[in-house]
Amino acid sequence: MATYSKYLTAKNSSIAGSILLVLYLLKRRRRTVKRDGRKGGSDIVLNNEKDGRKDRAAVDKDFFRRIFQILGIMVPQVFCKETGYLVLIAAMLVTRTYCDVWMIQNGTMIESAIIGRSPKDFKAYLFSFIKFMPLIALVNNFLKFGLYELKLRFRERLTKHLYDQYLQGFTYYKMGNLDNRIANADQLLTQDVEKFCNSVVDLYSNLSKPLLDIGLYIFKLTSAIGAQGPAVMMTYLLVSGLFLTRLRRPIGKMTVTEQRYEGEYRFVNSRLITNSEEIAFYNGNTREKQTIYATFKKLVDHLHNFIFFRVSMGFVDSIIAKYLATVVGYLVVSRPFLSPSHPRHLHSTHSELLEDYYQSGRMLLRLSQALGRIVLAGRDMTRLSGFTCRITELMKVLKELNAGKYERTMVSQQEKESDTSEKLVLVPGSGQIINRDNLIKFDHAPLATPNGDVLIRDLTFEVRSGTNVLVCGPNGCGKSSLFRVLGELWPLFGGQLTKPERGKLFYVPQRPYMTLGSLRDQVIYPDTYEDQQRKGISDHVLKEYLDNVQLGHILEREGTWDSVQDWMDVLSGGEKQRMAMARLFYHKPQFAILDECTSAVSVDVEDFIYSHCRTVGISLFTVSHRKSLWKHHEYYLHMDGRGSYEFKPITEETVEFGS
Repeated sequence: MATYSKYLTAKNSSIAGSILLVLYLLKRRRRTVKRDGRKGGSDIVLNNEKDGRKDRAAVDKDFFRRIFQILGIMVPQVFCKETGYLVLIAAMLVTRTYCDVWMIQNGTMIESAIIGRSPKDFKAYLFSFIKFMPLIALVNNFLKFGLYELKLRFRERLTKHLYDQYLQGFTYYKMGNLDNRIANADQLLTQDVEKFCNSVVDLYSNLSKPLLDIGLYIFKLTSAIGAQGPAVMMTYLLVSGLFLTRLRRPIGKMTVTEQRYEGEYRFVNSRLITNSEEIAFYNGNTREKQTIYATFKKLVDHLHNFIFFRVSMGFVDSIIAKYLATVVGYLVVSRPFLSPSHPRHLHSTHSELLEDYYQSGRMLLRLSQALGRIVLAGRDMTRLSGFTCRITELMKVLKELNAGKYERTMVSQQEKESDTSEKLVLVPGSGQIINRDNLIKFDHAPLATPNGDVLIRDLTFEVRSGTNVLVCGPNGCGKSSLFRVLGELWPLFGGQLTKPERGKLFYVPQRPYMTLGSLRDQVIYPDTYEDQQRKGISDHVLKEYLDNVQLGHILEREGTWDSVQDWMDVLSGGEKQRMAMARLFYHKPQFAILDECTSAVSVDVEDFIYSHCRTVGISLFTVSHRKSLWKHHEYYLHMDGRGSYEFKPITEETVEFGS
């Protein structure tokens, strides 16, 4: 701040001091961006490895390319409702501009009648104003209606497009677990989309009206005071606009950073709500408060800097875009009247000159205000560039993820410590997945995490329908990784994987997911009631599934399948696990992955569940530490966590040893 004080004390002029203040903040911001870029912790500059450049939040040709790309989504056809609202807004803007011109002319006539002491003219022009008031009010409110509707329709179009990409396949999972380019996707999909759509529509309105005003007032003023006056005003617009645009450059980058910090702050709050029970057991409220305060402090510090910059920039904007523009306007409008040799003085009376002055002065004032709004619209455009940069980055990542591409650091600690000759080259998606019913077969496939950590270099085993496999080993050995590859959540880095289609392989986790909805929805998830009817499964059969896992009392308690509760809280841990097994019986997949999913279930219910799975033809991959489950399986897959594994049949000796 010492440097900042020197900047201020070096100048006595408030205007010069403010300009220097903005330049100082601009330099300071550049240094911050460079430091953040070296650390790799900033979203202000987005990495683009294809062309070696950096995607910047600035008003340039890339900004216009991105904005037109998004507009193609929000206005998909020439003839659509969005186009209709754009035309409505344009028509209301043109009408309002003509209303403004008429009000200037009518107001001048009213004042001339007052000065000229003409009651008849005064009453006539005043009555005309009263007569047109409802029309002017109607135009203004139709304009507001068009703006509000267009914002909502733009948001609806863009939101649906992004969610179609985000919820296509497992993209939502890949974005958070395989790709590290986008953090806090919920922030982008909700708040950023809303702010982007609002900014686009506001910019359309804030640019269209001043441009119409400028064109109309230039035409009117040229016939009144000549072409030189409007030309001077337009030159001032160009020079001041370029100067202010240069000073406003940091706004786009600061907007991107603001939204990133907002997303981080929202994320830590959602984590507190999601994990409230675990945090409460640990008495972790003090630690969580420190985490939230630290995240909030980053946001507040940035917002303080942003407010300080915008206030300083607003001072310069007011001086240049408003007051100096008014001074230039006075100089221009005074020239025809203060110059004795001007042709208008030779053929006009004093009253005519006075009337011309009032009318021309007001038009020139409106012209200068329109020019000022055009200059200030650059500020909105710079802020819009920040939202545009974030939205297009999200669209780019979604497109690449849906195409099977993701970006993540592939250098693992394990590879660093190993000998160069033993390194395994990992190419995501280089393995071949073959869809085939009633068979799961790994054929020389490496088991690796998306980070590049190799858990098993060469995994080969085969399981056919009717065979249950017990998967065991220490924590971190690769059990969950195996299932994520099976479920196609993680890429296959080589070899071949033969498996049924996704819908014929079902995963039951230790903490089952209970969806928002009715009791029926908990059993048939992710099917809908229409899907259940299409499959020909009656509610009576659903009741049998609940009875099989000893949950029939829940239906008796609720009284109806359509009862809606917060099932995550209503059901206990064991009830949720049994509900997940009833869901498994409903879907009847070829293979099911049971990941410690009966840890909170009694042994007798567990025995029935495993026996019933064999009866209905569901083959199981089970992760469990219960020794009583060995008898329900034919093979075991043991991973030692050091890169080795065993796949062997379970014999009587194995069962006895396990027991």
